[in-house]
Amino acid sequence: MGLMAAICWGGTDFLVGINARAVGVRRAVLFSQAVGLVVLTLLLLSMPLRVFDVPIAIWGLALVAAGLIVVGALALSHAFALGKAALIAPLVTSYGAVTALLSWISGERLGVFTVLGLAICMLGVILTAMNVNRQTETSAMRLPLLFALLASLCYGCSFWLQGRYTLPVLGPDLSLWMGYAVGLTALLIFGDRKKLLACPNLRQSGLLLAASLLNLAGFAAFAVGSGHGSLSVVTVLSTLSGGVAALLGALLLGERLSGVQWLGVMTVLAGALLLQVNLPGV
Repeated sequence: MGLMAAICWGGTDFLVGINARAVGVRRAVLFSQAVGLVVLTLLLLSMPLRVFDVPIAIWGLALVAAGLIVVGALALSHAFALGKAALIAPLVTSYGAVTALLSWISGERLGVFTVLGLAICMLGVILTAMNVNRQTETSAMRLPLLFALLASLCYGCSFWLQGRYTLPVLGPDLSLWMGYAVGLTALLIFGDRKKLLACPNLRQSGLLLAASLLNLAGFAAFAVGSGHGSLSVVTVLSTLSGGVAALLGALLLGERLSGVQWLGVMTVLAGALLLQVNLPGV
């Protein structure tokens, strides 16, 4: 299930850039939010919910976390639309470093592997932003790299809020539903509804639906794997989604990176894997 989640999320990341360039960033995110909201609403209707027992403070933190997810999704779509999947996808996996750092600031004791993973992720980000062979291309890459780092920051902060405060109370299904609901509502309120709701053509609709369903399938595989096995193993394997997206970008889109950038990609992935290692007594 961990490998399945990695493949599904890697495929999602690969399609995000294609969809953003085809229909626009906001329309692509809107479509994904709408599909996710519909599927999760049908799922939640079949489950008993006790929403009235949840403290108001938890709802507030859940809304903040959902808002961060929306900003992260928009930043991620911008990054994929402007940059290369082989660069962007591994960078976004550094959200684990943000979550770990916030956990440390809030008083959690970090193990040796977590600290090492943080350092390796930071080194990987620096190497990925470098391109000693093509100076002009390096300048053009700065904006998508900044969007990727913004997405990583938003996702890391949101996952920290959810893991520390909201998930133990609301559960993953309701937390994810709130993220989709807040995202859809915000886009419709602050965006040009006429342009956002314009119907895409058949090919675009198919790619948008594929990305949305792959994303949901990734969450489902992660949930099933976590419920029937080791959470740490499933989490580590799912982190390989950045490598899957990078590989798809290199093979299917012919994206070329310098040797230093490939070293940075591999370093970020190695750091992300180390961040998920949780050994007793280490």
